[in-house]
Amino acid sequence: MHRYFIDQRHEALRRRVRDFAEHEVRPRIAEMEASRTVRPDLSRLIARQGWIGATVDRAHGGMGAGHVAKTVIIEELSRVSAAMGAMVQASQLGVAKIVHFGSEEQKKTWLPAIASGDCLPTIAVTEPQSGGHVLGMTSTAVRDGGDYVLNGRKTYVGNSHIGDLHGVVVRTGEGSGGLSAFLVESGTPGLRVGPQRPTMGLHGFGFGELFFDDCRVPATHLLGREGDGLSVAYSSSVLYGRPNLTAVSLGIHQAVLDETTAFCTERRRYGEPLAELPTVKLKLGRIQSRLLLARLSAYHAVQLLDQGLPCDAELMNAKLVNVESALESAQDAMDVHAACGLFTDRPVERFLRDAHHVFAPAGTSDVQLLRLGELALGQGKGEWSERLAALLRPAAVERPEEAAALPGGREALARVS
Repeated sequence: MHRYFIDQRHEALRRRVRDFAEHEVRPRIAEMEASRTVRPDLSRLIARQGWIGATVDRAHGGMGAGHVAKTVIIEELSRVSAAMGAMVQASQLGVAKIVHFGSEEQKKTWLPAIASGDCLPTIAVTEPQSGGHVLGMTSTAVRDGGDYVLNGRKTYVGNSHIGDLHGVVVRTGEGSGGLSAFLVESGTPGLRVGPQRPTMGLHGFGFGELFFDDCRVPATHLLGREGDGLSVAYSSSVLYGRPNLTAVSLGIHQAVLDETTAFCTERRRYGEPLAELPTVKLKLGRIQSRLLLARLSAYHAVQLLDQGLPCDAELMNAKLVNVESALESAQDAMDVHAACGLFTDRPVERFLRDAHHVFAPAGTSDVQLLRLGELALGQGKGEWSERLAALLRPAAVERPEEAAALPGGREALARVS
């Protein structure tokens, strides 16, 4: 079932994560569902396994294992608890901004701490009034001597309540070139975390608000250069957000199949297992078929990303296919469980609730379709996977003349050389 683009190292990692999830995460699910609050203790325990640093290079203390390994980690955690899979994917999303745009000093300071689990990073882009329209943000940063002073509000910040280092994109000027990104440590005067609000699903994971009121940040905490904020936001979303959320969906989808087949095998109707009913078997077949396609699209996309090949379309499509198919399969599972699925002693209703949470972040299905349509028409605005992923490979830096020839390559190469 896990053959696609996986080698023995990935399978060993999968077994390790699965064993951890079964023994350390599953026993805590009932409490997380009952309290509906963030679980800092469990989040820290997971972080200390080193999995947040899956794509952090070994020179900075990370696993250096790539995006396929990252997908394995998130999928296996999400198969048991989508909330904890979401916690890891949000932290790994926070890694992207430093890996791709951080100075060498920022990398030396923060990446080892992230890789060891001592620092949970976030990324804060979305605002209440602009939503997914990044250029519509109004939060600002103004230079004041050796500092920048931040004012504004961010929402839907994954791990907002447990994050140690927030990557915040705000306005430093006008237009698309007027966005900049900063690293803001939790506890910085002028930074306030909003109260946790109850949500439909992902109980145990928090995605809340950050408020900045004359929050003073050293200029050394600027990521890249002034004006790089849009690139920080878009590249993090494309190269990490979409595949990460794809992996969460994939884990939920696998759990849906596992739970539903077990239920149909145990439950009996007309003297034989429920699974023997043709209508039930057809639904199980549809779930299985969707999962096979979803898994193929997910791992194909991240394998291309690990190879430094252009794969924006594959990453978009993987998110689209996985989210839509997980939702459809969760609904089919509810149909099979019938009234049994309405009670919380079975997890199928949790799968459906959790799956809905993966729909909007990093672009709804309509956004993915719109972007795919633009690519089909030749209206794409460049491949983030080509600009950044390939440039971070040692071979690309060793051949700067080839890297510079890529779209946006000369500017990106300057950031990684």
